[in-house]
Amino acid sequence: MRDPESATITVPRPDDFDAFWSATLADLPPTDVELTPVPRLSTELVEVFDLRYTSYQGVRVAAWYSVPRNRPAGPLPGIVNIPGYISEPLPPRAWSERGYAALAVAPRGKLRSNAVFNPGYPGLLTHNIVDRFTYGYRGFYVDVVRAVDVLGQLPGVDPTRIGLQGSSQGGGLGIITAALRPDAVRCVAAGAPYLCGIRESARLTRSYPYEEINEYLRVHPEDEERVAETVAYYDGLNFAADVRAPTFVYLGMEDDVCPPETGFAVYRAITAEKELHTYPRCGHSAGLHWVFPKVEAFLDTHLTPEGVR
Repeated sequence: MRDPESATITVPRPDDFDAFWSATLADLPPTDVELTPVPRLSTELVEVFDLRYTSYQGVRVAAWYSVPRNRPAGPLPGIVNIPGYISEPLPPRAWSERGYAALAVAPRGKLRSNAVFNPGYPGLLTHNIVDRFTYGYRGFYVDVVRAVDVLGQLPGVDPTRIGLQGSSQGGGLGIITAALRPDAVRCVAAGAPYLCGIRESARLTRSYPYEEINEYLRVHPEDEERVAETVAYYDGLNFAADVRAPTFVYLGMEDDVCPPETGFAVYRAITAEKELHTYPRCGHSAGLHWVFPKVEAFLDTHLTPEGVR
């Protein structure tokens, strides 16, 4: 009988974990931002832009950027929407209608950013998984970190009020990005966080994306130790203690994609201000219908002027 809340999940933290990520983020190229208005996607309330920037290894990354047309006086709070594993980002107009400068990033491999790197779906999770230096997620993680950097540099955006929002891959990468940019991220809303307890997740479920690892190891059983060594550098459980921003985590108790055991584990590992919401009889949606108004309220509390503490 599974008991997700009490399950113990540990991931060895490599001795050079911090050095590895410091080296990854060091000497990144200039962001070289390009903003192009997209009138056909804009509305009476929101102006939408195609945004491009340079990330790790010079890869050009695409994003949608939107701002309210009737901007209040003073800089806007910012929010970065992080996509799921398969989903493609859409213009974040709803967030701009709430008063945010909103950026929906399409990291490398997504349709609008796959000119150089395109492992496919399935494919990303196991791309070069036996080598931490060339693993596909290395650049992917940095693309999201750079999205925070870019948003904070844009005119009219308050760099001290940037939040992260996403579910599944977006939830896991929200936690990871907050750990890698602790001084730039004000708050994080993370649903059904993927990339947390990676090896244990592959044992607990037979659903994709984690099934990619099981399939890979069925063909290459001799690589099991090397796979474990690589993913330890990318596991959200090894980033969680470095998160400083208030964090809102929500889980579906019957999630067969990102097992709730791993969500509880990463929540426990976060030492910052935090809150947890769980939804019985909910799968990978993690109770989105009921929780999303709470997500909006959480972000508004920490990012809008009325909510600044």
